[in-house]
Amino acid sequence: MGIERYLADRKGKQFCELPKETTTNNKSRKNRRRTRKSSPLPVQKLYETCNEVFASGGIGIVPPFEDIERVRDVLDKMEPVDVGLSPEMPYFRTTAGRRTPPITYLHLYESNKFSMGIFCLPPSGVIPLHNHPGMTVFSKLLFGTMHIKAYDWVDGGAVNGTSTRANVSRGRAPSRSIRLAKVKVDADFTAPCDSSILYPADGGNMHCFTAVTACAVLDVLGPPYSDRDGRHCSYYLDHPFTKFSVEEGVSVPEADRERYAWLEEREQPKDLAAVGAVYKGPKIVENR
Repeated sequence: MGIERYLADRKGKQFCELPKETTTNNKSRKNRRRTRKSSPLPVQKLYETCNEVFASGGIGIVPPFEDIERVRDVLDKMEPVDVGLSPEMPYFRTTAGRRTPPITYLHLYESNKFSMGIFCLPPSGVIPLHNHPGMTVFSKLLFGTMHIKAYDWVDGGAVNGTSTRANVSRGRAPSRSIRLAKVKVDADFTAPCDSSILYPADGGNMHCFTAVTACAVLDVLGPPYSDRDGRHCSYYLDHPFTKFSVEEGVSVPEADRERYAWLEEREQPKDLAAVGAVYKGPKIVENR
């Protein structure tokens, strides 16, 4: 989400090359290099796969199905130990006296093509409802239980081919733009589970994470957020469909109304407590 860019900028790029070999045995060094090349660590393999998959990507460009599956396959096999995490670490403890538990972001890598990072949430930690404009996003729950609620905009901003602008004849008038969206996901997920994928216009592009237990989620964004390139992170309030009336001609069957909501754009929530921390897991070696 948008906070990872801010926190990464504050903390800097927290990755470096693997330590150099200190042995003077040439044969031993060659064997080690050969082993590393044929069997990269999982986080290194993820980086290398993403570097290939997103090489020619850009805003709104979805990688081919076979490339999507390549990234998913690597992520599905990853475990907390592969990024140096465990539920006992301080990131996942509830802080006494705080109404909103702080979320910790561990920056792994970022280029103009993709980014990798981990959100560490203590119990009841919340990443509020936000979007991913023009992005393909992979999320891997490394451990714990998380509730995910996700929405997609109704195609073309319409239901049954009719405009979905809200008529605020009842309920308070929204202070910002408001659009109709459909619920894509509203469920608890417990690790180990398959990685989730969202697309620019499908899969739950706007989502909210709520930690049921302490949990960690590894995110891959392609391309990453960029204010300069128009990929801003927007936050939303979700209102029940019945809160506002709609313009004449819009019809959603009463039985389906719980599957729709009005999303109202808002400022970044003031109670969003997020901090950046140094990633201390296995390091990523950039391709030179």
